[in-house]
Amino acid sequence: MRATLMYGAGDVRIENVPDSRIKNPTDALVRITASCICGSDLHPYHSMDAAAAPARMGHEFIGVVEEVGSDVVTVKKGDLVVSPFAISDNVCEICKENLQTSCLHHEAGFWDGIPDEGGQAEAVRVPLADGTLVKLPVAADSTLMPSLLTLSDVFGTGYHAAVAGGVKAGSSVTVIGDGAVGLLAVLSAKRLGAEQIILMGRHQVRTDLGREFGATGVVSARGEEGIAQVRDLTGGHGTHVVLEAVGYMAAYEQALGVVRRGGVISRVGVPQYEDAPIGFGSLFRHNIRLAGGPAPVRAYIDELMPDILDGKIDPGKVFDATTDLDGVPAGYRDMDQRTALKVLITP
Repeated sequence: MRATLMYGAGDVRIENVPDSRIKNPTDALVRITASCICGSDLHPYHSMDAAAAPARMGHEFIGVVEEVGSDVVTVKKGDLVVSPFAISDNVCEICKENLQTSCLHHEAGFWDGIPDEGGQAEAVRVPLADGTLVKLPVAADSTLMPSLLTLSDVFGTGYHAAVAGGVKAGSSVTVIGDGAVGLLAVLSAKRLGAEQIILMGRHQVRTDLGREFGATGVVSARGEEGIAQVRDLTGGHGTHVVLEAVGYMAAYEQALGVVRRGGVISRVGVPQYEDAPIGFGSLFRHNIRLAGGPAPVRAYIDELMPDILDGKIDPGKVFDATTDLDGVPAGYRDMDQRTALKVLITP
């Protein structure tokens, strides 16, 4: 079968690899019908050490179950399923608290920790299939496929940012980052009833989509100028919640600058720094809370899916380019150069 491998910074290839197969009784074998490139995939694309190569890529996918292990009971051959970006048994003590990204099972973890498997491929072995996979009540050729694919990561991550930040009816919210996660954090804040949603982003095509998703204002400036503009839009106070969807220190510092006293900074951008100021001069003095983390998207799929099926929301609009496997290396380049927001991969 064919799959995506990264050999180092900027070096993505499509190669023939051994077919994925069932190894454990809790596995399922899934033929992938839709996957995508994630913004977080660009971190190794920028900096991966060739000594660690090659690495299989991809953690967001929908597919058809081809085979199941003897212990699998919740899905069967022929089912169309979506997979979260984290593997979990969904029944341990921590999963029951809706923190599937911290599942206690020894086979759990993120897709980049599963040797020789990845979602940007023709097929994949899914460990802990009963807890990880969610059956979809549509056909593989449904026009809803792009939006349903966002349940595997990007929509659930944006939603987690809003939930962890405590967004509720009447909240004021700043979203930092106009990537797919940031835009779906806007949609999530709107869904939870936020009254004011300020999107900090510099790419008009993206911020226009942010307005469509519910942003009430856009600030394109960064640094102190951007902070001042957000403060002006909020009567000088900043917003109750800041959803940081970038992961760089500059974004965290911007979040500190625009959060309201007593507010919450919720981070879901994978941090590309080791330390962040949390002491008296930043968070402690004004009772600012820090929340967020890897999104347990499995906890949100059942809640968010009905709105997609009913056509109430269309998170799939974040996909602005489509390719097959052969076009994946160019898709990485296009997302890196910001000529594409998020690339959908189809057979």
